Amino acid sequence: MKNRLKRFDYGLIIVIMAMSIFGLVMVYSSSYTLSTLQHGHGYFFFMRQLQLFGVGLFIFVIISFISLKTLGKLSPMLILLSVILLGLVLVPGIGVVRNQAQRWLGFGPLIFQPSEIVKVFMIIYFAYIYAKKQPYIDQFKKGVLPPLMILAVVFLLILEQPDLGTATHILLICGLIVVFSGVRFHHIFLLATIAASGIGFFAISQPYRMQRLTSFLNTFDDPSGDGYQLINSYVSIATSGLFGNGLGNSVQKLGYLPEAQTDFIMAVVVEELGIIGILTVIGGYIFILYRGIQISKEVDAMYLKLLALGVTFQITLQAIFNLGAVSGMLPITGIPLPFISYGGTSLVFTLLSAGILVNVSGRRPLSDAQKTS
Repeated sequence: MKNRLKRFDYGLIIVIMAMSIFGLVMVYSSSYTLSTLQHGHGYFFFMRQLQLFGVGLFIFVIISFISLKTLGKLSPMLILLSVILLGLVLVPGIGVVRNQAQRWLGFGPLIFQPSEIVKVFMIIYFAYIYAKKQPYIDQFKKGVLPPLMILAVVFLLILEQPDLGTATHILLICGLIVVFSGVRFHHIFLLATIAASGIGFFAISQPYRMQRLTSFLNTFDDPSGDGYQLINSYVSIATSGLFGNGLGNSVQKLGYLPEAQTDFIMAVVVEELGIIGILTVIGGYIFILYRGIQISKEVDAMYLKLLALGVTFQITLQAIFNLGAVSGMLPITGIPLPFISYGGTSLVFTLLSAGILVNVSGRRPLSDAQKTS
């Protein structure tokens, strides 16, 4: 335990905690008006996020110390649980419908989004299985294909919610783990072609998906409809300047920008804290990306390497999806900004993922300075 504490990447821990606390501040700022109108006081969303941050912090600490080997051995059971949860989401009367999407499960006052924890379970499973398959990783049928069948099932179940954004996110994370596991290039090319074709097919197979994908390219064609949210995000960005209008002084959050505290919270960050604010947030994600890659290089076991890379790219790809949507560079997918957006399920399970990365960092060899301290 003492050696584990010496090995932990404390710079990474500090950045994760700083971004989570910053997220709490911005949830309070961005949701104050809506909270007052809906609940009679400005603290409703903030207090819920604070409570779930406490839950996430507890899980973060626990997961930082548990046996990752045991977690890997349990991964087939976790995948079975994932499929069951995703199946239950689609059952009428059990799955919770919001905004014409059935993506949540509710048990009394507890409502959560199973696809968020499925992301983590899939990373653990893929890292563990592809580490075990190293002796025959160059054989497609035996070494590459079997876990991809599970991925296809999970992808289709999430697509039915419908949630193409999250399904694509999981597909990309698992695809990267496959790449990092040492699969042959022609196998990677084949899988990438199939994946791109599948995503393209599902994107254009439903009119609403096609409309969402194209609306960000023609935002001003429908300013009161599909383009409304993005146009108001543009206004937030355009009126921000270098230092912004000051914390709490966003105008767009006063009913103009839908989902100001969730998917589009970064628009409020830019409006209130300016370019300096967004660069600071992006800098945090770049630091997590850098440290995650370094940690993967410093551990010996392939399982730990794949686990670190999977979690690292889970967080950074999610940030890219969200920031791309807010800036109009990518379609709006409804994916929250890690550590910052309002949403208890996302925050709790992102902290769980971060705890896994910190756990891996504690399994690096001790440096000479650490050995003598």
